Amino acid sequence: MWSELGNISRKLPGDVRVVIVRGEGRAFSAGLDLSVARGDGDSSLPVLARLSPEECAERIAGFQEAFTWLRRPSLVTIAAVQGHAIGAGFQLALNCDFRVLADDARFSMAEVTLGLVPDLGGTKRLAELVGVSRALEICVTGRRISAQEADRIGLATAVVPVADLAGAVTDLAAATLAGDAGAVAEIKALLAGAPQRSYAEQDRAEREAQTRRLRDLIGSE
Repeated sequence: MWSELGNISRKLPGDVRVVIVRGEGRAFSAGLDLSVARGDGDSSLPVLARLSPEECAERIAGFQEAFTWLRRPSLVTIAAVQGHAIGAGFQLALNCDFRVLADDARFSMAEVTLGLVPDLGGTKRLAELVGVSRALEICVTGRRISAQEADRIGLATAVVPVADLAGAVTDLAAATLAGDAGAVAEIKALLAGAPQRSYAEQDRAEREAQTRRLRDLIGSE
């Protein structure tokens, strides 16, 4: 499944603009299968530990690719979260642009309970959403975060009753698709890069993006 998550990005037709990530059943994702992680398969924790530092990091980079393509500027990605989203499942949701939560959703960054760190692209987004201090508390305690708390601290785009989750996600996807594709991609890129830019740099980025939009719009007429 992990390999297929990475393959999806290579199989997507170029005209796809919105990707919805949802879990089948009661939970969005329970995270790593611990019996596999502690076994003797190619990607188990004991096997990874025996690799050289460079090989281990390269293997983890492959795991990250299964999630991080969801941040691609040309896509708007929506996590439809019901039930538990634990560890890798939490990070999968964090790599999406929007997180629409059913009111039974529960997040947990549980890696610390295994003596590990979150390594699937979740730490930066988490810190941006809730601040470094709260992100640290969430990661070092591994505690469960309810949908209501997630909404309060900025992790959730919206929280809805379980029965309304599919409809809310469909409505958000439709609203996104109603916008001009080029404008939406430029807006996502502008906002994604904003934390690293000064005001002057962001102003320049806006000018350059708007110039591209004007040229594209006029050229299409």
